[in-house]
Amino acid sequence: MRVHVADHPLVTHKLTLLRDRSTPSPTFRALAEELVTLLAYEATRSVRTEPVRIDTPVASTDGLALATPLPLVVPILRAGLGMLEGMVKLVPTAEVGFLGMVRNEETLEPTVYAERLPNDLESRQCFVLDPMLATGGSLIAAIDYLFDRGARDVTAICLIAAPEGLAAVERATEGRDVTIVLGSLDARLDERGYIVPGLGDAGDRLYGTVAS
Repeated sequence: MRVHVADHPLVTHKLTLLRDRSTPSPTFRALAEELVTLLAYEATRSVRTEPVRIDTPVASTDGLALATPLPLVVPILRAGLGMLEGMVKLVPTAEVGFLGMVRNEETLEPTVYAERLPNDLESRQCFVLDPMLATGGSLIAAIDYLFDRGARDVTAICLIAAPEGLAAVERATEGRDVTIVLGSLDARLDERGYIVPGLGDAGDRLYGTVAS
């Protein structure tokens, strides 16, 4: 598993504003979108391309285009939806699928309750959007689901992560082609499973369902 933590002052600046409890939901959503675009730039460094021949207004030249099948972007509902626009702004021709995941309150294991994906993911490059990598349970389940459907490789884009969750994903994906791109690797999880210092519940802050 490869891990890339974005080291850029604009990433840190936007994360600082996201962490601030006084940042209102509309501003939080706009910042999350901007931050995801920056992270997506790093996440797509290995996106597959193919050579093309084009005509400019001056002459013919060789260039590159995204290879087919096109990349598949998969936000994990619901918080991952807040990251989608920032990703497709950078890769507008990518296809989009969705995974809805919920934790079983008895087993504490995440399960897929809804999905909208192509029937065949054979040889597809998949980009999973999940803002918070805390315990890693949801992301591991999503990665397993995509590989079981035939995905070639999976890159997860997360705003922040905890070391415990990152280690869990690494153990669970051994031998698979997985990359994790982060805005920040934070200090730890607290006793409630929240990332510290973190930014609270990303879904609630994106959609304004609780006071910030």
